[in-house]
Amino acid sequence: MSEISQSRKIDPGVRIGHVHLRVSELERSLAFYSGILGFEITQRYGSGAVFLSAGGYHHHIGLNTWESLGGSPPPKGTTGLYHLAILYPTRASLADALRRLIDAGYPLDGASDHGVSEAIYLSDPDGNGVELYWDRPESEWPRDEDGGIAMYSKPLDLNELSSEQ
Repeated sequence: MSEISQSRKIDPGVRIGHVHLRVSELERSLAFYSGILGFEITQRYGSGAVFLSAGGYHHHIGLNTWESLGGSPPPKGTTGLYHLAILYPTRASLADALRRLIDAGYPLDGASDHGVSEAIYLSDPDGNGVELYWDRPESEWPRDEDGGIAMYSKPLDLNELSSEQ
């Protein structure tokens, strides 16, 4: 493979639009993504797929059982999705998501303060990694002496976050 060129950068307006997941049980996944996290169903595609959104967008998350009905998660040590990340617009909206998870008794895998963001980590019912996070304003990001971003991972105080209004 040739050397990767940095001379042609991607358009800065490019965004990742949605994630589409293979799941083993559609209704169980809907109970998580819609019932707990609160995404709205925008469309069902027969009995094998559903599309979910926040704020009326056509879809942020697609779920399907087309090739995975009754399937199991990929074994550890294989390639694939590490996690999907759901960006909340404010710290208060992330706190609301945390309270939803607590109210549902849903287990968390971890929580971190990365300096640039605060994040909650968990797995969906099919074992897919999910990160729920909010970004601090760029003016608050930690910087090194050269002005570069200096991210870190420190424990996030979930009790303090859950009290955020």
